[in-house]
Amino acid sequence: MRYIVLLSCYFIICLSACKDNKKVITQTEVTFKKEGELTIHKIKSDSTKVVIDIEIADTPFEIQTGLMYRSEMKVNHGMLFVFEDESPRSFYMKNTKIPLDLIFINAKKTIVSFQKNAKPFDESSLPSNAPAKYVLEVNAGMVDTWRLLVGDSIDFTKF
Repeated sequence: MRYIVLLSCYFIICLSACKDNKKVITQTEVTFKKEGELTIHKIKSDSTKVVIDIEIADTPFEIQTGLMYRSEMKVNHGMLFVFEDESPRSFYMKNTKIPLDLIFINAKKTIVSFQKNAKPFDESSLPSNAPAKYVLEVNAGMVDTWRLLVGDSIDFTKF
């Protein structure tokens, strides 16, 4: 009996010692870094255009991470994903805290499709529905606010 009591006390001491050694992991806030400027040209009006500041995701890590872990994004900001080739694309919202519109763009820099109002943290597939070389992520609702259409085009400069 004495052996059981001593073993129990030892077990409780070990558990309480382990409990105090928990490490707190904090997430570093990821902030916008202007890396270029993007202009959207409207197909139905030569004079109407939208200009936004962009971050550019063109490395495997940047493409995989995208806008994950961001708490906010300004209306005139976006992230442009640049791929090596034009092919069907599919995105998801894992670890993405803000709702987004995804704008799929072909190699000729023409908008080919949209995914509007992608929900935060949703891991459902968001396909391009057409081959795309570029994907522009902006705040949810901006596709409608800017009245974008399939056929509108973009150009961008990288700083």
